[in-house]
Amino acid sequence: MTRWLRKISFISLISFGLLLVMLSLGIGLYLQQPKFGTLPEGARLDKIKNSPHYIDGQFENLVPTLTLIEGKSSVSLWWESLFTKKERLMPVDAIPSIKTDLMVLDKSQDMVIWLGHSSYFMQLGGNRILIDPVFSPYAAPVSFANKAFAGTNSYTAEDMPEIDYLLITHDHWDHLDYPTITALKPKIKNVICGLGVGAYFEQWGFAEEAVHEADWFTALELENSFSVHVLPARHYSGRMLTKNKTLWTGFALETPQHRVFISGDSGYGTHFKQIGESFKGFDLVILDNGQYDKNWPYIHMTPEEAVQAAEDLKAKALLPAHVGKFSIANHPWNDPFERITAASQNKNYRLLTPLIGEPVELENEQQVFSSWWERVK
Repeated sequence: MTRWLRKISFISLISFGLLLVMLSLGIGLYLQQPKFGTLPEGARLDKIKNSPHYIDGQFENLVPTLTLIEGKSSVSLWWESLFTKKERLMPVDAIPSIKTDLMVLDKSQDMVIWLGHSSYFMQLGGNRILIDPVFSPYAAPVSFANKAFAGTNSYTAEDMPEIDYLLITHDHWDHLDYPTITALKPKIKNVICGLGVGAYFEQWGFAEEAVHEADWFTALELENSFSVHVLPARHYSGRMLTKNKTLWTGFALETPQHRVFISGDSGYGTHFKQIGESFKGFDLVILDNGQYDKNWPYIHMTPEEAVQAAEDLKAKALLPAHVGKFSIANHPWNDPFERITAASQNKNYRLLTPLIGEPVELENEQQVFSSWWERVK
């Protein structure tokens, strides 16, 4: 009897071991898909190592920044999310939108069109610019996670005109979307991104000369008196287990007529005041205003912090970002809109709350937008 039990135990152990090996091989093969990208290497990695912001094998923020508060781990966060009461994370109704025909717009008219979450189509100084486009129905490595709200995917790659400059703030799934980027590839003339992010574009078949990687505090002087300044954000990077091998950024876009700032994903920090003083203010700032949580208070801003950042940046107008399409944090989907509206009362800037697809004209300071989220259940 004892020999029989030992034999059964041995066979069970062997079977379990084989199962683990097969599972590991399966995961390994899955992670080889191009959507996961590759880590920077060769000349790209050598350039990264020369950055003052790359320390001990990874990029670091300007100030010490924890991704999660002390005492929290990814495992404990997942466990907590399973048993914490969920807020109204997604709307019942479809999000309303307008389908502006981008192909027929007058290219000389400076404007911004929100495409949902942190995706924007912009015309500035005769240039067509696309920022962090995500046209997929989900922003995650698997289709059942981080699904887009109903009504928020009215635009596709086919709706985009030729893009002079694609700007990518960082490599997270809700900002760098493989299906979207590959569909847009024939239309993209140039890519601007932080150090290391170009490795994705190289793997995805973009020409080396079309991809412009830069460190923080770098100014790219482009055609038509157009400048793109790559600036700090307070965040982190990485698509799976490896973190901070590529640089996360904000951008300042400058023409003789206008200055626009895009924060990218960012917690609040002194960098906003420094940037505001350096550029002497902005006509428009597009700021992280959603997906905030008590467990990660340093890498995303609350609406009230976004208001303070807008004041630090000496903004004339504020357009909220990182909202209205995906639910990543445990707060009601409309909470960022409600709170930033309340916090923006009696401020020196205009709060802009367009529908997805509704043009914001930079020259038109009389434009008024509705509180559209109040009509959505």
